[in-house]
Amino acid sequence: MVKRNLVQDKSFEFALSIIQLYKILVAQREYVISKQLLRSATSIGANIEEASAASTKKDFAYKMSISSKEARETRYCLKLLDRSQIIELDYSEYLANVTEIIRILTAIVKTSQKHL
Repeated sequence: MVKRNLVQDKSFEFALSIIQLYKILVAQREYVISKQLLRSATSIGANIEEASAASTKKDFAYKMSISSKEARETRYCLKLLDRSQIIELDYSEYLANVTEIIRILTAIVKTSQKHL
């Protein structure tokens, strides 16, 4: 039986939702912030995946901290889109999801650094 990983699952589902948001933004001719949002949002899960194969605890903590930084960058892009209303959409669900991922990653990073 495969053990499920909450943060991996959440980051993957979040990335899928951002891909759909990206399509909407590009269809409405928003190219700059949407591209950065797509890159940072998909990078969250990619770094979590890399961390799951880390060879040392230090490497694991490092990859998870990169993932946390990418999540914060993603939140920043979403806040820009929300506040600027370049494209008038409700970004609250995306912001709530990335904030939850940041909370989980922060706890993981703090715990893993404590055990180094």
